[in-house]
Formats: sequence, C-alpha cells, structure tokens
Amino acid sequence: MGLLTILKKQKLKEKQMRILMLGLDNAGKTTILKKFNGEDIDTISPTLGFNIKTLEHRGYQLNVWDVGGQTTIRSYWRNYFEETDGLIWVVDCADRERLATCRDELHKLLQQEKLAGASVLVFANKQDLAGALSSEQIAEVLELGSPIFKNRHWQIHPCSAVTGDGLVDGVDWIVDDIASRIYLMD
Repeated sequence: MGLLTILKKQKLKEKQMRILMLGLDNAGKTTILKKFNGEDIDTISPTLGFNIKTLEHRGYQLNVWDVGGQTTIRSYWRNYFEETDGLIWVVDCADRERLATCRDELHKLLQQEKLAGASVLVFANKQDLAGALSSEQIAEVLELGSPIFKNRHWQIHPCSAVTGDGLVDGVDWIVDDIASRIYLMD
C-alpha cells in the first residue's frame, strides 16, 4: 500500500479538508472566516502572518488557513501550499485600482504545482458596497475563462463578509467539490 493510499484512507476516516484562504490585503478574508464561524466582526485588524480556524460544516472538518495578503507577506504564501485541498481567493470588488494586481497574484498561485489539484472558490466580496463590481465583471477582470483555469475545478460566488450573504453557498460548493474528488460518497 503506497503512502498516498494510506494518506487518503486516513483523510477519509477523519473527513478533513485543508483550505487555504488568500487574497490581497483588505479583501475581507478574516471577516469572511469570522462571519462564517459566527464570531464578532466589529474588531478585525490586518492579519500579520496567518490564522488557522477549524470549522465543522456538513459533517466535514475544515482546517482553514487565513494568510495575510500584504505585499511583504505574499512571498511566504508558498509555505502554506502543502496538502491544500481547496483555495478560497477573496476579491475586494470595490477596490478597482488593485484588480490587475489581484488577477496577477491569482494567476501566479495557479501556476504552483502544489496547488494543481486544489478546487478554487473565488469570493467576489463586498457586494454590499456601492460601486462594487458584480461577480460576472470580476470573472472577466480575473480572466477566469483563460487557459490556466481550463483543467481546474473553480467557481465564483458573490458575497458580503459583513452581511454574510453568499458565504454558505460558496463554502457548500467548495466542500462538495473537494468531497467529490477525495472522498467516497456515502
């Protein structure tokens, strides 16, 4: 029995998923995680480094790694790629000035071999703000139809970290997608 088989059997037994949450600074990653977990979102400060939250959702244990998105931290993102089942990319849809940077960073991530099999959920966040681009507009700006996405499981979901709208739908999708690839159906 190979090591990969042993690891998959262990994962199957525990029903665990490792999810990496990334995006530019101030995109709303920590707010999404706290809101989804039912925590207070009134006092959130920039993530310097990372936060790890373990959440129970629909019978699965989600180990979510929320990593800071400041320019100085992005070079360290690669240290978190190991054994990632899913990537949640958070976009600030109201920050039009940095959308090109957001696209470039996402495309760099998707070229990483260690993330090759990861499901990708794009949260088009801050839909509650006036002037926010729609998820369709974000999909176009991020070039989600480009060849880099061709053989990848991905989806974009509009959301608001403040109101909670769209968060459950997005997490449901990524959990279902990962489960369909990793776990035998019950």
